[in-house]
Amino acid sequence: MNKTIITVVGKDTVGIIAKICTYLADNRVNILDISQTIVQGFFNMMMIVDMDDSVKQFGELSDELAQLGDEIGVKVKCQREEIFTKMHRI
Repeated sequence: MNKTIITVVGKDTVGIIAKICTYLADNRVNILDISQTIVQGFFNMMMIVDMDDSVKQFGELSDELAQLGDEIGVKVKCQREEIFTKMHRI
C-alpha cells in the first residue's frame, strides 16, 4: 500500500473538508483514516490516504493540494508515510 500523510491547518471556514476530499476522490486517492478538530476557530486535519490507484504521482498531487490550500486559505502538506514515521520517531 502506498500511504501518504496529509495535514491541513488554518482558520476554519466552510467547505475545507469538502474541497480537499473532492480533490482526492477526483484523483482516485482513497482516504483510510481522517481526524479533524477546530480549536478557537483554527482548523486542523490529518488524513492517511492510499495512493495506489491515484491518477497522479506524489509530487504533482502534493503541489496541487498545496495550491488548493492557498486558494481556500489553509496550508496543506503531504508526506510519504515512511518519511513521516522516521521524522516522528522518538
